Amino acid sequence: ENASNDIVYTNLFTGVHGNYLRPSIEAAGLDPDDLPESDPSNMNFGSGGSSKQKAWKDIWGSGQGINAVKAVLPAGELVTRLRTEYDAARERLKL
Repeated sequence: ENASNDIVYTNLFTGVHGNYLRPSIEAAGLDPDDLPESDPSNMNFGSGGSSKQKAWKDIWGSGQGINAVKAVLPAGELVTRLRTEYDAARERLKL
């Protein structure tokens, strides 16, 4: 559902510039077009944190490869698919 034009480059969430998905920023109640610069001296990386929204949990990181994502699947499904494809490839190669 997202594309590369949904990527926002900011240092607000961790103090280091990174790419984050616009819809996750909006869902956290922030305006992706008007994000302030972070102030590393005020950042709290302890368990309490400095904000309710957390990078990688609430604010999702992403890169230009987002265009290649067609579905978000449970890990178990991906493991099963990978194993099936691996077994089929071994069979084709007679390994």
